Amino acid sequence: MRQSTLFTKTRKEAPKDEVVRNAILLIRAGYIYKEMAGVYTYLPLGLRVLRNIERIIREEMNVAGAQELLLTSLQSPSVWEKTDRWSDAVIDNWFKTTLADGTEIGIASTHEEPLTNLLTHYAHSHRDFPLYIYQIQTKFRNELRAKSGIMRGREFVMKDLYSFCRTEDEHAAFYARMKEAYTNVFRRSGIGEQTYFTYASGGSFSHASDEFQTVTDAGEDTIYVDPDTRFSVNEEMLGDEKILEKFHVTKDRLIPKKSVEVGNIFPLGTKFSEAFGLTYRDEAGEEKPVIMGSYGIGLGRLMGTITEVCSDDQGLVWPKEIAPFRAHLVRLGDQLDVAKCADQLYSELTQGGIEVLYDDRASVSAGEKLADADLLGMPTRIVVSEKTLRAGVGEFRDRKSGEVLMVPYAEIAKRLAA
Repeated sequence: MRQSTLFTKTRKEAPKDEVVRNAILLIRAGYIYKEMAGVYTYLPLGLRVLRNIERIIREEMNVAGAQELLLTSLQSPSVWEKTDRWSDAVIDNWFKTTLADGTEIGIASTHEEPLTNLLTHYAHSHRDFPLYIYQIQTKFRNELRAKSGIMRGREFVMKDLYSFCRTEDEHAAFYARMKEAYTNVFRRSGIGEQTYFTYASGGSFSHASDEFQTVTDAGEDTIYVDPDTRFSVNEEMLGDEKILEKFHVTKDRLIPKKSVEVGNIFPLGTKFSEAFGLTYRDEAGEEKPVIMGSYGIGLGRLMGTITEVCSDDQGLVWPKEIAPFRAHLVRLGDQLDVAKCADQLYSELTQGGIEVLYDDRASVSAGEKLADADLLGMPTRIVVSEKTLRAGVGEFRDRKSGEVLMVPYAEIAKRLAA
């Protein structure tokens, strides 16, 4: 992509109505646009990051053996009434609307009920299970106070996966597989070191759950961490002596840290399958309820958390797997020989399959271009100027470490590919 054709622009000043780092940086850099409180548009650069996060998640879910579908957002009350979750007294953040004929419907915030209901039409025998089904879809929640930028919104993209197993052992095996898959997602997204598998209460879903919490000052939660073993519990579970005894941890070893929940996994038992009559017949012909689990990751929340963790005073510092572009090629100067060299390098890199943002803007100062490159946060910045042209090299700067190398033009593509 040529930066001269990118319709979005960077901003020097922080937006007045934002206070959290992720929203400030992403708006200043032109990755997102705020439509209203808790609702953001993903601009071209931001959408590329979101799609890369989506790709990582999809790859890990597919490796775990899950099948992808896309459920509807418009929901019939009759489905949700079977579990008493249509009531606003039970779920208080429903968005509901009325059709032209007066029928009331909901705009889904989660999909345990619709998917369980769907499977009653397709799965009945023990041979039909286990099943692991997921989607990546926009959700809507009527949050009372949308805050924290894209980490908590009223409209957001979410990956939700549901498992349907025959036995507790089968469920436990897949649960462990999903723990590993989530660990891989956060490692590949660049926040594995800061993210802890955390024991938590299950809320309205189950008696217990597990969260993936990323340590950051922007966090709304508090977790307690053993720095030696990486054992972690959230604040609600701190008083659970059974958990502490099980892992041979004492409270005096635990250090409180502010954190953001970037993913969760819940054992659901038979709550939903029994409500919908989702059963299977075993080899002996006996009818048994299906054991379920739920596994969620908010893509925007993950992107916002990465922004909080992977940024500095100059701007964004994208991890390589989710960066919108592998490199930012910056041309300093409008001289013909400089422009020709930069154009040739851009063509060579793109033809070699390396995604590059090329700052080919004319009549923009060197200082402004370099500041924009820091703000936009690509993993590698390559500068072409009269000085580098005379030396036959490109200035190769790593955004995270700040290390600068002078790389011969003939070796730049090879180095980036490696």
